[in-house]
Amino acid sequence: MSIVLVRIDDRLVHGQIVQGWLKTIDIDAVLVISDSAAKDKMQQTLMKMALPNAINLYVKTLKDATTSLKSGDYDKENIMILAVHPSDILYMINEGVKITSLNIGGMHFINGKKQLFKNICVDNEDIENLHRIYSKGVEVESRVLPYDEKSNVMNLLEKEYHNICEASK
Repeated sequence: MSIVLVRIDDRLVHGQIVQGWLKTIDIDAVLVISDSAAKDKMQQTLMKMALPNAINLYVKTLKDATTSLKSGDYDKENIMILAVHPSDILYMINEGVKITSLNIGGMHFINGKKQLFKNICVDNEDIENLHRIYSKGVEVESRVLPYDEKSNVMNLLEKEYHNICEASK
């Protein structure tokens, strides 16, 4: 198995994934990690319809996806992992899934979050989890499409993390 791309994008499979990323990376499958999508057959059907026929779609809960990755279920495929939350990626890393780079594609605004970048809104938990991921040696970058320039989001996120630490003293 080769994990080609790990991406946080709360929209999961959508136009930027299909028209942008899938045309530039060599993958056999998309692994969607979402407890809610794993229970929603309609959402799974819509995501499958959006993907080219040659691309397999796996929609799993966080725990099932982590177990599958660790047990080698995807050893014969190049995969793209799509997750909704930084906490999902941190969980997988802590459970032994080897991730070297994380792309943040879209974390949209909801109550309690603040906008740091055009496509990234975070709360304190997101900031802390991204800091933990980064501190484990994982590259954390942001770009909407593969041909966009990588943005080093960690400079600002590390400042935000420092502010959280200072405020809690």
